[in-house]
Amino acid sequence: MSTDATAREATPLDVTALDETALARWLEAHLPGFRGPLKSKKFGDGQSNPTFLIEAASGAYVLRRKPPGLLLKSAHAVDREFRVQKALAGSGVPVARMDILCEDDSVVGSAFYVMERVPGRIFWDPALPELSNADRTAIYDEMNKALASLHRIDPAAVGLSDFGRPGSYFARQFKRWTDQYRASETGTVADMDALIDWLSRNTPPDDGRVAIVHGDYRLDNMIFHAREPKLLAVLDWELSTLGHPYADISYQCMQWRLSNESIFKGLGGFDRPALGIPSEEAYVAAYCKRMGFSEIPHWDFYLAFNFFRLAAIIQGVMKRAMDGNGSNPQRGLEMGKMVPVLARMGLDLARGA
Repeated sequence: MSTDATAREATPLDVTALDETALARWLEAHLPGFRGPLKSKKFGDGQSNPTFLIEAASGAYVLRRKPPGLLLKSAHAVDREFRVQKALAGSGVPVARMDILCEDDSVVGSAFYVMERVPGRIFWDPALPELSNADRTAIYDEMNKALASLHRIDPAAVGLSDFGRPGSYFARQFKRWTDQYRASETGTVADMDALIDWLSRNTPPDDGRVAIVHGDYRLDNMIFHAREPKLLAVLDWELSTLGHPYADISYQCMQWRLSNESIFKGLGGFDRPALGIPSEEAYVAAYCKRMGFSEIPHWDFYLAFNFFRLAAIIQGVMKRAMDGNGSNPQRGLEMGKMVPVLARMGLDLARGA
């Protein structure tokens, strides 16, 4: 997920439809082996870049596009998504094959890219109720291993040395998401204001670590093998950049603290060891071992920061839904109810720290 704030009130926009004739014509001319005609169907769960299943005479594909409408300049960067996944091909980080990028808005109304369709399973509940204990353990280990593999990659070695600005990652991210939150604010959330104030005064000094970070690393942004607990592809790289590895691991660990009853299903209230799911401490320790760290200092800050960041993201999703150009407006409005909940969770961590 990512957020943007429109610069003006937008009229409702149709993000569910593609010009299938124009798209087929362009793909036949530019993508080797592609043959139309095609049919498209929008996946209904995303809140940022609308994503479509494309079924054509030459096979099945997936298309991700920028939403139409007036957007912030840095938002919905499908070109960056395409670039980072293409760079990671063969790196040990599971990604889908990137087929082609189109930056010509005239084809379907906004930039898009086409990638392979990876058949498999997406799990929406982190408690994994449909799996055995052994498979739950393996799924979590697959996620942990892939994240460490991503963070161990030298960005220059895969052509991504200019994919972001190194250094002061949390300070820069704090400014970015504070600005985005203020731009999409629809009312006062006192806990969010207090959390922003605390974070501004408690950011740890930069330690110089730089890695490729995913930015939205969580279970439901992954495709697993249809029968085995094997990770096949990490999806939704819209927020990826050069940043600090602690950002991704602490972001994912929010899931251990969120309620399973909320719109963001978490692991709060579950006996994780009884389910074969590692505790937060064990998951972080496994990651640290793979990375060669002894520990992650200032852990409560990184968790509090990510509750703030997710609240800012969701505020933008809600604002887009209210303005009429969200990918799934009804869900976007429902998600918006979590902003004060997330702000309170982050503030509780801050006060505990």
